[in-house]
This record gives sequence, structure tokens and C-alpha cells, in this order.
Amino acid sequence: MPRTTTLECPGCPSLRALTFDALGLIKVIEAKVSQGGAPRVVERWGELDSSKCVLAASINDRKDDPLLAVARKTGMIEVLSAINGDIRFTVSNANEDGPRPEDDAVVGLHLFSGQKLELTSRTCTLLTCTTKGNTSMRSIEVTDSPAGSASIGSSNTWSVCGSGNILCSKVDGSEKYAIFGGKGVEMNMWDLDNCTKIWAAKSPPKNSLDIFTPTWFTSSTFLSSPYDISLNETYAYQIIYVGNGSGDLLLLTWQGFPEAAPYKCFFDSNFADEEVKPSVAADLP
Repeated sequence: MPRTTTLECPGCPSLRALTFDALGLIKVIEAKVSQGGAPRVVERWGELDSSKCVLAASINDRKDDPLLAVARKTGMIEVLSAINGDIRFTVSNANEDGPRPEDDAVVGLHLFSGQKLELTSRTCTLLTCTTKGNTSMRSIEVTDSPAGSASIGSSNTWSVCGSGNILCSKVDGSEKYAIFGGKGVEMNMWDLDNCTKIWAAKSPPKNSLDIFTPTWFTSSTFLSSPYDISLNETYAYQIIYVGNGSGDLLLLTWQGFPEAAPYKCFFDSNFADEEVKPSVAADLP
């Protein structure tokens, strides 16, 4: 007869994570070693509304004034404080002459870390990509109105696919390049400074039965840094991990010149398991 026993959970290291759900909520999860290490939901941001489901998110995980951007099902993009959830501004990703948000949802979102949103420089840059491949990179200027509205500064728009559906995108660590892929869309890389395609993966060959299986990429990410593996340093290689609809994990290599190489959960890399000082305690959740 089998024997069973109960083991106590040792908990987990101190952490702070932001998660998102189909009901439109942003949940703050914390675990502190000083409190046993058991993770728990300490705060919920937003309204319980499935029409405001979070489709994509991006975080500027810096020590001072970290920001979080979320794209909702309604076509609105919110940029808020990653510390207390206060909304800084909202912008619409819908185009008057384009499809409705529900017919061309945002699947890729990146909040650039090159700019700091503060009183002396109230601008930031957002990259968005939709299911149909409609991509835009916009500089957002925040107004002084209490409603947190914003105006669009410079803007570039282009398409990253002619057919199929985009399901994933990722910006590299230098924030100079982005990759896109999806169902029927090969992984392709773009130079964000010039909005031009610089590389694309080759389509897979037909199988032994002479049947072609369309590609189906669902996720992708860059390694933390490019690797130069050539002896004469003529070329550099950027390593990309991608996942597909069959559950496979693939590794792709993009080759270029050295000068060219450079539902979500975000972890707060600056979270510390310690008591905060009274002067900043009001700003923390």
C-alpha cells in the first residue's frame, strides 16, 4: 500500500511580480523571506472588465521611476507607474482608416528605455505591432492635463508581413532591432532606426510526402548579448530563441556586420525584502 507524507513548502526567494489576466486586471504578487517566502497577491490595479483584457505588455525595469505599458482589447494603450499603478497617460492604437481593434489586435508592445519620463523630458517611445502586421513606432508627448492625455510626436508606420498573422515580436537589448513572426509568417528582423527588414528565416522544406507545413511561431526572445564567433570579426551573430505552435523550441542565428549587431509576467529586479523608509513608503504599493 503506498505511503504518503506531507512536506512543508520552504517558500521562495524575495520577489515582486506583475501579472495580467483576461479580466483586465494587473496583479502585484510579492514574496518576502522575512514573512515565510509564500507569494501572495498584494494589490490589484484596474477594473474588472473583460472588454479591457490585457493583450500585450512591456516594462521599463529601472531603479528610478519604472514604467509599465499595457495594450488592451479596446485598442487603448496605458502607460503607468510600475510601483503604484498610477496611470501616466493613455493613447489609442486604433487608426481611423484601419480595421477595428477587435479585428486587428495588438500582439506586440515595447516601451523603450532610452527616454525617462519626468518633468524635464515628458516624452517616451512606444513600438506596437498588430495581428495583421501593422507596426508603428511613436514618440509620445505627455500633456499637463489632469486626465493624463498625450499627443503623438514623431511617428513611423510600416507592415512586417504581407499575409498570415503575427503572433509574437521582440526588441533586442540595444533597442535597435526587432523580430516578428507568427502563423504563416517566417521570423524576420527589422532595423528600427530605418524601419527596414534586414533578415528573414528560410521557409522549412517539404516533408517526405512532399507536403509543406506552414510555420507557426508563438513566442521569441533574444539572448542577453550578441556573440561574435568568427575568427576575423567580419561577421557577428545574434542568437534568437523561438517557440512554435507544436511546442518545439527552435534556435535561429542571424548573421550581420559587427556594427549592426547590437499571458506575461514581469519581475521587479529592484525589489528588496526590507522595510522602506517613511519618505518613500507612500509611493510603494
